Amino acid sequence: MDQVWANRAASAEAAITARHLKKLWGLPKTQLGVVAWPPTGSDKRFKTWHYWWQAHLLDCLIDAEIRDPQPERVERITRQIRGQWIRNTGWVNNYYDDMAWLALALERAGRFAGVVKPGPLTKLATQLVNAWVPEDGGGIPWRKQDQFFNAPANGPAGIFLARYGDRLRRAQQMADWIEETLLDPETLLIFDGIKAGSLVRAQYTYCQGVVVGLETELAVRTGEQRHGQRAARLIGAIAEHMAPEGVLKGAGGGDGGLFFGITARYLAEAANTLPGDDAETVTARETARKIVLSSARSAWDHRQTVDGLPLFGPFWDRAAVIPAAVAAEGEQAQFVAGAVNASAAPERDLSVQLSGWMLMEAAHTLGDAPD
Repeated sequence: MDQVWANRAASAEAAITARHLKKLWGLPKTQLGVVAWPPTGSDKRFKTWHYWWQAHLLDCLIDAEIRDPQPERVERITRQIRGQWIRNTGWVNNYYDDMAWLALALERAGRFAGVVKPGPLTKLATQLVNAWVPEDGGGIPWRKQDQFFNAPANGPAGIFLARYGDRLRRAQQMADWIEETLLDPETLLIFDGIKAGSLVRAQYTYCQGVVVGLETELAVRTGEQRHGQRAARLIGAIAEHMAPEGVLKGAGGGDGGLFFGITARYLAEAANTLPGDDAETVTARETARKIVLSSARSAWDHRQTVDGLPLFGPFWDRAAVIPAAVAAEGEQAQFVAGAVNASAAPERDLSVQLSGWMLMEAAHTLGDAPD
């Protein structure tokens, strides 16, 4: 793999480590990501809890361990898992998409870092399997006691179930449900979900990313053509509608700060693993690769540098802005109706910086020197 991208990924990791990683409440053998930088006092005390941001932090640590194995990082992975368990008071919560993201990260922690957590994985898998309710129109819902069935829950849950415990059939059912229910016949993108039987027509980058990831995973594991064909078709739609000038669209900060990073992760996986030698598949792999590398070059070129370390922006085709040292009242990210809105300066949000790191790790796996 190219050393320049390895160095950039290492710099992104160092930035998160320096600015965001901290013991939970001073407890030994714990760690979590402070949700903002520069942080407020309540941020430092972990009064704000964003379960799925921490799951992606864990996943990024695993990416880094694959890139550059280090005993110290394995310890950070172990501390992050312990911190998540303590701060959440257990493994489960009310959001199935959250639990799917943590399940994916925990499965990879065992596979790539030797940090094996069979009990939590079994508990999370049971939650995701039992949430399947075709009689209500799903899919699995976004959260418990809810009638919103969406791609951001079914996509990552399907990827996890394809990887864990011989649940390929359920993963395929989830992919088929997305195809039959959420595909936009005009753009060939994936709609967000259905709520009480009505289509929610919003189209977000990460909806596309998780479905590319699910169909790629199933294409690899089953060899069935429909999965590879769907992944290839969706990669083409992403290139046309969600990557102007070859750079993935941003969605600001808050939860949206993770959207394009997730898409980059699964585009890189498709570029590296989507099986097939036919022209459509070869084109899709190359398209996915180009989007990730173009996005990574642009994000790096538009970064700021603080104390020698990168600070990424919420839009990879625009210059990042260094946030003020102190956030004024009301300028911090706010939790509203089950989602986290952006800080006034989105660069402050851990989510935005995780996406930048995720992107650099994804580019590194593609092994191409920057221009």
